[in-house]
Amino acid sequence: MRRCAILLTTVNASKPCGPASTDRTSGPGFTLIELLVVIAILAILMALLLPTLASAREKGWRTACLSNLRQMGIAIRAYATDSDGAIPYGPKAPPFTSPFDLYPSTGAPTSLISLGNGAPAGLGLLLKDQLCNQPKALFCPSSDQPMDANAQLANVGIRQAQCSFYYRHAGTTQLFDSPNTGVVPPDHIKLDDLGNNRNGLPIRALAIDTQFLCSPGMATFGITPSTHHRQLSANILFSDSHVISRPNRDARFVVDLRDSAEVRSAFDKILQVLEQADTEL
Repeated sequence: MRRCAILLTTVNASKPCGPASTDRTSGPGFTLIELLVVIAILAILMALLLPTLASAREKGWRTACLSNLRQMGIAIRAYATDSDGAIPYGPKAPPFTSPFDLYPSTGAPTSLISLGNGAPAGLGLLLKDQLCNQPKALFCPSSDQPMDANAQLANVGIRQAQCSFYYRHAGTTQLFDSPNTGVVPPDHIKLDDLGNNRNGLPIRALAIDTQFLCSPGMATFGITPSTHHRQLSANILFSDSHVISRPNRDARFVVDLRDSAEVRSAFDKILQVLEQADTEL
């Protein structure tokens, strides 16, 4: 009997009793308020970091754009060396038969690299030799509108294509070539003797980021806005191949054609931007 009592006492002592008989253990956890506080802190940190990250990304793109312009400058100088000192120029504009052709006059500043018939134009003349291994130098990585560089390059030789920069291969501002105007476009322009601009100052700027605004209705004619660097800056290539980035918060490099009455002065406005670039140091 004594032996059985000891055994029962031992068994009863080994059994947990009461509501704490479960094997699960409870640990500390987050309350709903604590979770909300953590989420709020993360949101604040994201709000602080995102502008910094966006600014750093834009600086990287701007540097890449300047590098592309520098490559273009080297290519233009190499082209001139092979062409008796002449910069890439032309070609002769075809008869003005369609409002969709954005190259209506020979020697007008242009972002085109090929005409409607596919013929290389302006900076597109560098693609055959000088930029054959790096054709994407004609494009800025900080475009504010989607631009497929591969698609534009594939159009060269087939149809009209454009790049990211206005190229100054002459100073024509008329809408299309016409013998009645008495304006005879030059057939060559020397890199080391570019002459003076309309303000009487030496021509220095050869290319600049497009900062072009237009009304939505111009899309009917294949003309759409083309801006870069959120319009906050513009990168410039000079004739001696050096490049700079200049602030554009005052919009001095913007070609604004949102007023349809200004369309006829488009080339004049583009040339004004390049003449402003001539004064930048």
